[in-house]
Amino acid sequence: MINTDTIVALATPSGAGAIAIIRLSGKDAITIADAHFKSVSGKKLFKQPTHTIHLGHIVDGERTLDEVLVSVFKDPNSYTGENVVEISCHGSNYIQQEIIQLYLRNGCRMASAGEFTLRAFLNGKLDLSQAEAVADLIASDNEASHQIAMQQMRGGFSTEIAKLREELLNFASLIELELDFAEEDVEFADRTQFKDLIDRITLVLKRLIDSFAVGNVIKNGIPVAIVGEPNVGKSTLLNALLNEDRAIVSDIAGTTRDTIEDEISVGGIGFRFIDTAGIRETKDVVESIGIKKTFEKIDQAQVVIYLFDADKFKDQSNQFKVELEKIKNKYPQKPLIALANKVDKIQEDQVEIIQKEIPEIQLMSAKQGKGVEELKDTLLSFVNTGALKNNDTIITNTRHYDSLLKALEEVSKVKDGLETGLSGDLLAIDIRQALYHFGEITGEISSDDLLGNIFANFCIGK
Repeated sequence: MINTDTIVALATPSGAGAIAIIRLSGKDAITIADAHFKSVSGKKLFKQPTHTIHLGHIVDGERTLDEVLVSVFKDPNSYTGENVVEISCHGSNYIQQEIIQLYLRNGCRMASAGEFTLRAFLNGKLDLSQAEAVADLIASDNEASHQIAMQQMRGGFSTEIAKLREELLNFASLIELELDFAEEDVEFADRTQFKDLIDRITLVLKRLIDSFAVGNVIKNGIPVAIVGEPNVGKSTLLNALLNEDRAIVSDIAGTTRDTIEDEISVGGIGFRFIDTAGIRETKDVVESIGIKKTFEKIDQAQVVIYLFDADKFKDQSNQFKVELEKIKNKYPQKPLIALANKVDKIQEDQVEIIQKEIPEIQLMSAKQGKGVEELKDTLLSFVNTGALKNNDTIITNTRHYDSLLKALEEVSKVKDGLETGLSGDLLAIDIRQALYHFGEITGEISSDDLLGNIFANFCIGK
């Protein structure tokens, strides 16, 4: 699995820019880079100390490709644990490709997706959960997901798992030792202390497993469906939330004939708002398709906003309340926000009637931006961000979640075995399985297929 050849790739996004960074890693990275680099000082890269930067030119024979800065990192003090060179060149697509092709012709291989981070893992610079956090950090698009990825990349989660695994491993060793002295009926592992450890591990595992519900929505964003009759202001609300004219707004019912999606960050949490076609009886074929998609989007959403026209409540109050009950009954597990829009068009006594008949109602004028902040506060209240504020460990990775569930199942078997006086050899089997699932998370237990699946999702150059 471990390749020692020298790899090269563009480490910055493809396309033209002011600066691009080309990364080389491998035993011969510095020597290969040096063969086509002329330092302005005349120094050779392989003679320079680690973590130094050098100004010069990349040359291909007599042809100068670009003036560059070259950073040198010598093993083991580099990201990959190997010799690493990073070339900061000008961001022309032509220059980038010329330099990469030059090194491909002269001793380098094109890096595969995530291969730099894979080498960091294989060389012990990162454990597997930290390596996965690198991809999450790159993909983070709001404050909360960034904070979680940073915590995991620094080893917060893996450190906690490693401590539990070490303690469990110590007791496992004592249990295994007892098996060697089975005929003498000796107990090396204190069963009371072991039970206390199992109880503590169980609590930690349950806490981590429970955190996945929060972590998953923080990582992927919370889909929110905006539904209601045509022309009640759904598109105006979406524009007010996004603070831009994302959706087409008109007085013609049925203007929105397809779903429109966009995402904003509220309190560091990503919310993906889905403006749907209005729900009504229609003979328009295109609009009917849009209404069908509306119900599909409600199925996919985690929060539903039901919007109605406050100006029409007096004449259509029963219809609005029936629609609300339909959504509540069909989706009892989904948080539902009832919004009365266009309150700027009605009198105070009408407002009081609406609030009396629908106590949970929130009032809004999307056109004037009134009630938008209150709506954001309500949305944020559906997410438990206390763990973020306390800097607790939060699980966002489905693979980790699955391994934690399996580890908890095995630990529960160990606990039952202790309570029923199960023999040491049977206890040892369940302990080994629990240790196996702990090791899956940090990478102490891994396979080529598992690593291939994980790192295939990385970008080239990382």
